[in-house]
Amino acid sequence: MGPLLAAVRKILWIAAITLLPIATACAAAEDSSEPINIEANRMVSQENDNAVVFIGKVDARQGKLTIRSDEMTVFYTGSKNNKDKQTTNQMEKLICKNNVKIVQNDWLGTGDRMDYFAKERKVILSGNAKAWQGQNMVAGKTIIYYLDEKRSVVEQDETTKSRVRAVLHPEANKKP
Repeated sequence: MGPLLAAVRKILWIAAITLLPIATACAAAEDSSEPINIEANRMVSQENDNAVVFIGKVDARQGKLTIRSDEMTVFYTGSKNNKDKQTTNQMEKLICKNNVKIVQNDWLGTGDRMDYFAKERKVILSGNAKAWQGQNMVAGKTIIYYLDEKRSVVEQDETTKSRVRAVLHPEANKKP
């Protein structure tokens, strides 16, 4: 394998690692048994819409994962168990708006909005979306991550003609 091909493969691998924690960040809320702690200035329950809205300096934490935004809406599906007359709620969709910041270990993602769709297992970070893993960075108008496929797409902003950017430090990922 030529040195250029080896370098390209390594850069693609680094880019994938840079984007992977977006998926981890959102999927953690439904996969982990750890409690989810959410703090905000206000909470509005919208039972008819199966939604809960957290407003103002939202800080959601689960284990090593932190999601911050100005507003977070959790949409859920409710199903009743007729036998025990219990209702179980499962997250259907999560939308974070304004000043979105996702942190997990040495990974950081930022944007104007984050949408997580549980059924499709898809995460969309949009509006000046950026993701860092250590020194490596990927940026675009949107970063879309398909969890099951372990595939990501970074889109440019067509209106401003801003192109997708990546800054990758291959040497930064070498282990001693």
